[in-house]
Amino acid sequence: MKLLLIRHGETALNVARVLQPADTPLSARGIAQAEALAARLAAMDVQAIVSSDLPRALRTAQAIAAATGLGIETTPLLQERNFGDWRGRSYDGMPIDPLTMAEAPPNGESTLAFEQRVAEAFAHVVARQGTVGGTIAVVSHGLVLRVLLGAHVRLADRTLAPTQLGNTSLSIVDAQPPHLASLLNCTQHLEAAARDDAHALSGG
Repeated sequence: MKLLLIRHGETALNVARVLQPADTPLSARGIAQAEALAARLAAMDVQAIVSSDLPRALRTAQAIAAATGLGIETTPLLQERNFGDWRGRSYDGMPIDPLTMAEAPPNGESTLAFEQRVAEAFAHVVARQGTVGGTIAVVSHGLVLRVLLGAHVRLADRTLAPTQLGNTSLSIVDAQPPHLASLLNCTQHLEAAARDDAHALSGG
């Protein structure tokens, strides 16, 4: 049985390289990406959907739900790292790299607090998969997935966890320990018009 680890579709602020407020919606291209992903997952015998409750992830999950006939379970554990008062600011205009800084931004999360939350999120989805007994789709965010793939998933020898995750990218991981990944950061479901923008901000 598998965990399908999915990043949400594109937002306008991804493309603008802005740290996103919690209520950021998908762009029109992001919706098209989500629908293309959903068509791919419709043939993969998904048994449950667990999603971040932030709108950009939830809208992506809703496309999957429409294609599979499943309900959506949400959890704040899968939310993107909270950048607090820095949300809404241009990433490229920051004097430091907020995506890699250890300290907490004002009213935000430190790396340690974020990584602890992601560990809880992974334990939650693994437990949920055990209850379902089948493949589950997990819809989240770029930095969450980077931590999951870097710290909780076993990669093939000489394979590094991706630092840039495409919008609606799909990674497939065994639900059972050692949680071996069989696919990483795949966006082959995207046609040219909906193709991921490699310059867009992957996280935040």
